[in-house]
Amino acid sequence: MDWSHGLRTTDHAEAAVDALEEVPGRFVLAYGNIFQGAWEWTTTPEFRDFYTRRFDGKGDMLKFQIAFDLPGIEGFPEKAAFEVARDLGVGVTTHAGVWKVTGDAGINQMYDNGFMTPGTMYVHAATLSPDSYHKIAATGGFASVSTESECNAGQGYSPTWRLRKYGIPVSLSQDTSVWWSGDIFSAMRATLNADRAKEHDEAHEKDETVTNHILRAEDVVDYGTRGGAKALGLDSVTGSIEVGKKADLVLVRNDNSPVSFPVLHPYGHVVYQANRGDVHTVLVNGKVVKFDHKLVGVDLAKAKASIESTIEYLKAEHGQEEWGKGMHPEIPEHETLNNPYTYRTDAGASAWKESE
Repeated sequence: MDWSHGLRTTDHAEAAVDALEEVPGRFVLAYGNIFQGAWEWTTTPEFRDFYTRRFDGKGDMLKFQIAFDLPGIEGFPEKAAFEVARDLGVGVTTHAGVWKVTGDAGINQMYDNGFMTPGTMYVHAATLSPDSYHKIAATGGFASVSTESECNAGQGYSPTWRLRKYGIPVSLSQDTSVWWSGDIFSAMRATLNADRAKEHDEAHEKDETVTNHILRAEDVVDYGTRGGAKALGLDSVTGSIEVGKKADLVLVRNDNSPVSFPVLHPYGHVVYQANRGDVHTVLVNGKVVKFDHKLVGVDLAKAKASIESTIEYLKAEHGQEEWGKGMHPEIPEHETLNNPYTYRTDAGASAWKESE
């Protein structure tokens, strides 16, 4: 899913779809526009026309959801956007449980108005109350956890340790990949590490020691494969290797890797040892799109040139000084507590040593 919430106009959305269609993958465009209220842009004739032309009846290679957030505005104006989604028969995805941005108020509005429907995806879901987690679980919602982002941007502590307690199914995501890795291997590793760190920390608070972790490597591999397929309503199509499903396969093999052997625990190896460079072959819908570690049928030079052109444009627009500040923001001052046990060389310290 492309959580594309910077689409100011339908022209931007057209370009987003064009880009997805150039890549040999299976995608869901989550159309969003953070520059307007969701009740404004979803209700326009242009939005409906865009959906009808580019998505309606196109099958499972390119699907559609509506992406918007609920900060708990009085009067619940987002109701109009939910009604559009219901009329079009498409899903909704929202940033829920983001520290001081979206919380229980938005969840309550959705629930009280009957819009917490099965398949709704709640991204981050890190800072909600037990009541809100119960509502997500009871209505068939899914969580999308983006651990690298949550650790760096502060949406809240990566919540797999909470979601398990309420039986909320989990998928993994990469948020703002111009900042962080955009890599599913990193997402699995970061998620497992964050969950286990929380488990240890809670045990230490009770003067206990953890010797067997609850979340396992095979769990996060499931989050990163079938978890995503389930969350996107594609579990009958992809996400696991079964008779009748489409052949969307990622084959990991790298004979030149110093850590590719021995493979004693395949799940653990994928999560803690493998990386993107170890992906030997990829099939999408039965078609080979990567083989022998190289993309097939993709004009990578064109993509690189387009990206470089975009970067040069942005640098020119901002100016070198402003660009440099953005790349190297100021480090805030941090207070260091006084340590009463710091070694000193004053008379008091000398007297203490003599008395010893």
